[in-house]
Amino acid sequence: MRAELFGPEQLGQHALGLAEQQIVGGTPARYGLLARLDENERRLRAFNRSSVEVDSGPGRITPAAEWLLDNFHLIEEQVQMARRHLPYGYSRGLPCLAEGASAGLPRVYDLVLELISHVDAQIDSGPLNAFVDAYQSVCPLRVGELWAIPIMLRLGLIENLQRVTARLARARKDAELAEYWVERLRKIAEGNPSRLVIVVAEMAKAELPVTSSFVAAFCQLLSRQSPVLHLARTWLEQRLGEHGLSIEHLSHQESQNQAADQVSVSHSITSLRFLSAMDWKRFVDGQSRIESALRRDPAGVYDSMDFATRDRYRHVVESLARHSGVAEPEVAGRAVDLAAESERRNGGDDRTAHVGYYLIDKGLPTLERAARVRWPWRRFVERRIRRVPLTFYAGGIAALTVLGVSGFLWHLQALGAEGGLLVAFGLVFLLGVSQLAVGLMNWLSTLLVKPNALPRLDFSSGIAPECRTMVAVPTMLKSGEGIDQLIETLEIHFLANRDEYLHFALLTDFADAPAEVMPGDDELLERVRAGIERLNREHAPERGDRFFLFHRPRRWNDGEGVWMGFERKRGKLEDFNAVLRGGSRECFSGIVGDLAILPSIRYVITLDTDTHLPREAAWRMVGAMAHPLNRPVFDTARGIVAEGYGILQPRVSVSLAGARKSWFVRLCAGEVGMDPYTRQVSDVYQDLFWEGSFIGKGIYDVDAFRQATEGRFPENTVLSHDLLEGCHVRSGLLSDVELY
Repeated sequence: MRAELFGPEQLGQHALGLAEQQIVGGTPARYGLLARLDENERRLRAFNRSSVEVDSGPGRITPAAEWLLDNFHLIEEQVQMARRHLPYGYSRGLPCLAEGASAGLPRVYDLVLELISHVDAQIDSGPLNAFVDAYQSVCPLRVGELWAIPIMLRLGLIENLQRVTARLARARKDAELAEYWVERLRKIAEGNPSRLVIVVAEMAKAELPVTSSFVAAFCQLLSRQSPVLHLARTWLEQRLGEHGLSIEHLSHQESQNQAADQVSVSHSITSLRFLSAMDWKRFVDGQSRIESALRRDPAGVYDSMDFATRDRYRHVVESLARHSGVAEPEVAGRAVDLAAESERRNGGDDRTAHVGYYLIDKGLPTLERAARVRWPWRRFVERRIRRVPLTFYAGGIAALTVLGVSGFLWHLQALGAEGGLLVAFGLVFLLGVSQLAVGLMNWLSTLLVKPNALPRLDFSSGIAPECRTMVAVPTMLKSGEGIDQLIETLEIHFLANRDEYLHFALLTDFADAPAEVMPGDDELLERVRAGIERLNREHAPERGDRFFLFHRPRRWNDGEGVWMGFERKRGKLEDFNAVLRGGSRECFSGIVGDLAILPSIRYVITLDTDTHLPREAAWRMVGAMAHPLNRPVFDTARGIVAEGYGILQPRVSVSLAGARKSWFVRLCAGEVGMDPYTRQVSDVYQDLFWEGSFIGKGIYDVDAFRQATEGRFPENTVLSHDLLEGCHVRSGLLSDVELY
């Protein structure tokens, strides 16, 4: 792996030559990259153990070996990382070479080996991009191959270190052999110098290696001994002369070899660190040939999506190409053509004008027919399930339940049970086996149906002006201490999610009371008003439109027989939505904040009093709502949102502090605290039916929410309104966003 060093221009020429010479289509090797990784790890560990055990004598510990000893913890870490990122069978999904030294191994692995050998393991973003770009100008790589490059580079650098250690191990054996003979000569010279000739004759008969490591170590050790031993040096000079060599030449060569090994090891270790620091997302974005095709999205949305969504689109193209025989850029081009045709027919604002509609939405079958895709059996099963999810889920539960009850009744009849006893036992067993059937179908659904996160626009650098959002916390004013806590929580929400187009509001009522006005009401209202004004002075002194208060007076409720806030939380949100869209503000007796921005509020994030809004959660929720495929499409005939989502519900976890508030929470909370490592989770309803359950904490589209729910629910008839609203407005699960 040590070849002629190339500059950027030569690397490009070499990559072009490789692209023209490599023949793809070979059968994956039986013992592939994992086997090579295991063997490299075994040899590296063996060399490290031997290096630790030996004394630091002359010729034993070279500078390269010191580098390896000092950084072996990093090498072990990289080996484990490579094993974790290279699951069994991973390389079989990559194009393999049919000929050459790397026959049966992935093409991209041979590519990175060539790069490593011609830059002496000094990997940097510049040469890497130039090399891959030049190669792709002749032979484009698949998306999977681009993502495999960091894994293959890690494997190649580990392989390079192993080969260096192999050279170091051979050099160490030669040095130990030289030390053995010099020590023997020294003992003979001290005891009986006349026998030196016999020992030199034995050396000649032993056919000692004529290597630079042996000669350099032998002469170095010999120079420290008595001049009597120069006889051995004379013999060595004569033997080297027979091979056209000299002691000076080999000693100089050994110095060069040690320096080259040290440089190669240092480059490899530095490059391993670089692999962990490089932004591979940007690399794949810049190198993917699919990317340039998808950026021609007629709706102009693709460029503004976050990386995870764009990468999902690319992987769909890769999968379609793999099962159709059509090149990836051509598949992407056909998706763009379908979207362009729809854009000419329906306009650029229609969801079908977005290329994603044909990659991850209802337009996918159209693209599959255009690309003549042939899916494997497992994907075929998943697609059939998605076409009739209710039949699969409810039918499966019913079938398992009937089978279980039938078997149980047959067994009871065999035992002699009959009549009322048979019916009674059957009904009791029906309850138990139905729960078992639900659990089995949930488990089976997670196996057969792949979960996917909802697509999202990238608002990490700021929410778009047309997506202005209000974070609303419906609550009740009960005590001064509670109000202080509310103000503090609202400020924490702001500090964790600062954005010019993100605002925060408290929607408040007084507690239920026997009279419309109770002693202490004015003090509580003044306290919360002062808190909101203070927040605006500190965080929005010029405009005063960052924090708001919307307070409602009590109204008499005949059903409850008390003075209370109208329809409690549901009523607060309905009144608030009406005010946002120009309705009367008389339902609120106290309002704080600059109301000029209210008509431009497009989304509302509603939180409970004890719900925390983690950092970056707000823009991720807004970005998902704003994506064209998630935008709500209202069905006027049925009066509900039929496509897209009017509500998005994030995952909600129990916080560590809240897990011990009561015995009920302790029993039902499950695993508490946030999970920063899980990007998305499986949910049966979302995976099968593309809908989730709204539990009152999430983001909704103001217009869609009002259109689907306004005047829909009679007064004093709905206690838990969240599920009803989720059904009418269509709720989706944001499994990759977590509140607690």
